[in-house]
Amino acid sequence: MLIRVQAEDFDPGREIERLSRGSGSAGAVASFVGLVRGGEVTALTLEHYPGMTERQLTAIAEEGVRRFAVDDVTILHRVGRLLPADRIVFVGTAARHRAEAFAACAFLVDWLKTKAPFWKCETTTQGERWVTATDEDDICAARWL
Repeated sequence: MLIRVQAEDFDPGREIERLSRGSGSAGAVASFVGLVRGGEVTALTLEHYPGMTERQLTAIAEEGVRRFAVDDVTILHRVGRLLPADRIVFVGTAARHRAEAFAACAFLVDWLKTKAPFWKCETTTQGERWVTATDEDDICAARWL
């Protein structure tokens, strides 16, 4: 399991390669890359509490491993000021079978949106605004309860 919170960009291909080569028993790797939306958003600033954030991401990853037959999980989440089209998050899972890899990846993304302690401030053409989980995010996360 690899959990990192960082300001630096990441290479999704390298992360997929690491998951693919990991245990040797995986038959599938599923991944998700979240990006900063463009349009009216001109920047996104993500803040966190070091230590607390990593512990919560680890707990979310451990819950994914507990619920699904996955061999490995990677969660990389960026912090700091990001611009449209910048990568924010990478979630990857490796499993013996694709259904488990897909389900675990979806679960992790849904729980990250609602349970990970990040504070997001969008800079828009109209000014700044803090972003919270939406009703749709809560509905997606609730399907795993």
